[in-house]
Amino acid sequence: MQSNESTVASLAGVTKKYTKITALRDVSLNVRAGELLAVLGPNGAGKTTAVRLLLGLTKPGSGLATVFGHDPRNASARGRIGAMLQVAKVPETLKIKEHINLFRSYYANPLSLQSTLEAAGLEGMENRLFGALSGGQKQRVLFALAICGNPDLLFLDEPTVGLDISTRHLIWQQIRRLIQQGRTVVLTTHYLEEVDALADRVVVLNHGVIVAEGTSAEIKARTAQRKIRCSTRLRPSEIELIPEVSSVSEQESRTEIRTSQVEPVLRELFIRDPNLSALEVSNSTLEEAFLKIVETGNHENPQEVTA
Repeated sequence: MQSNESTVASLAGVTKKYTKITALRDVSLNVRAGELLAVLGPNGAGKTTAVRLLLGLTKPGSGLATVFGHDPRNASARGRIGAMLQVAKVPETLKIKEHINLFRSYYANPLSLQSTLEAAGLEGMENRLFGALSGGQKQRVLFALAICGNPDLLFLDEPTVGLDISTRHLIWQQIRRLIQQGRTVVLTTHYLEEVDALADRVVVLNHGVIVAEGTSAEIKARTAQRKIRCSTRLRPSEIELIPEVSSVSEQESRTEIRTSQVEPVLRELFIRDPNLSALEVSNSTLEEAFLKIVETGNHENPQEVTA
């Protein structure tokens, strides 16, 4: 990928090794201004290493990491970045407002305490000790600490893990608002519906290399599979004889058929069973596409060990 003036962060030909483990192998990646980039991958794919490189928490073995045109450890770059990491250690004996005010003091143009509390769904809780919070409430505090500096570039690592549905959607709303304001977000998550709902672009890492990149729709199209669900008198063994059918399974009283050619399969089904009913046709989900891409990558690189 070639860098351009809209790029706010990048990895250029980066390789990172930990003793015998190759975490990233010659990876080039641009993060574009004003986008939400979702970085996906199975455990050990290299996504955490990529984020740590862009945050300046580790150095490339080879290649170059830059943020706003500088080394990520540069003070001017750091002052424009916010981050929510799963490994964050937060003192439990301070109040929520004390944590937020401390983090706000690190930035030149931070959000107000009240704005930060509202954005993270923490209104009325500012005097509670961090150690007395539930797991979901602690997640909201970590989100507040990531955004309180009013950053131009925000890294969110599993931001909604442990949150209930209503709070998760509150965080989604705030992330969308940041993007509308022209901010840039890099998101790592295992909730693929989160990616479908939020991401402008998706990068899939596996075995330390980028194995897929595009919009959510483009990633899903990689599988070229669609699902037909119906109630039919036809047995799976009969349906499997239709040339365009990839697989057939029975789920309770319905049959599920996977195919890349929906129309000819439907025609053949109605010819063989005119009384076919409860018909439903759907595209592959992002989760299905992700699993297929990763499975293919595993087959192509069975000897690689990554972190």
